Formats: sequence, structure tokens, C-alpha cells
Amino acid sequence: MASLLDELILTMDGERSKYEKLINLNGEKKDSIIHKKLDVLEAITIQEQAIADSLLKLEDKRAHLLRSIASVMGHDGEQVTVSWMINNLANQPVEQEKLTVARDQLVKVADEVQVLNFQTQNLLKQAIEMVEFDITLIKSVKQAPQTANYGKDATTTGEILGNIRFDAKQ
Repeated sequence: MASLLDELILTMDGERSKYEKLINLNGEKKDSIIHKKLDVLEAITIQEQAIADSLLKLEDKRAHLLRSIASVMGHDGEQVTVSWMINNLANQPVEQEKLTVARDQLVKVADEVQVLNFQTQNLLKQAIEMVEFDITLIKSVKQAPQTANYGKDATTTGEILGNIRFDAKQ
């Protein structure tokens, strides 16, 4: 069981490491959004997807290890968590401490990633609003004034006019 426990701790450390990579990428991602560097944003998104894929594999491995440890401890079929493991390692204080530290670090970094993702989501919403504003502004430049764009039924059509240029040759 000691080797399973050591492997569980290594897996959790691997997850923490991947989350820290996501945190480091987040700063670059924010800069690329703010400065409208879409090529950099695309590259960061690809890196994030690769990290997310590896995190999913590590999470599956952690769940498998927890099931294996539970089976060794005679708790087959029960829902076993890391906190449950910590509580059941009372007679092994060294392993209990290692697992507690690994869990606390993983929870801390995962919470930080969640906060950064929320901030990035808000930043993206603001960027989309600015793009929509720019599109509306560009459309309004080409739109005729409401008083000068009447249809056959004497109501405004709201149509966008084509390129209107002053003919200086007249």
C-alpha cells in the first residue's frame, strides 16, 4: 500500500504542477487579449488544451489509485476521497502528513486557477463588447440619417447606404 500511496502523492504533485503551468499561461493570455494578439492567444489556447488533456489523465489515475488503495484497505466499492484517506491514515502520521500537504497544495492551486479563469472570462466578455461596439459604430457611419432614408410607405427604412462620395467634377 505504501507504493500506491507514494504514487498517489506523485500524481497529485503532477496535477499541481500542471495547474501551475496554467497559472503561468494566464498572464500571457490576459496580455494577448488586452493587446488583441490573436495569434498568441491561439497558441496559448492550444497549450492550455494540452495541459487540460494531461490533467484529465492525471485525475483518472488519481481516482484509479484511490480505488486500488480502498480495495487494499478492504473498502471495495465505497466512494473514497483523498480526505477519507487522510482520516484513515491516523496510525501512519508520516504518510498522513505527506498526503495532507499534497492535498492542500492541490486545492490551493486549483482554487487559484478557478479565480483566474473567472477573471479571464470577464476580460473576454469585455473584449467582445468592445468588438460589438466597434461594429455598431462602423455600421452607423454608413447609415443614412433617419430623416433622409424613407421608403415608399413614408417610413424610415433604416437601410445602410453604400459608399457615398462627393463628386468634385460637377
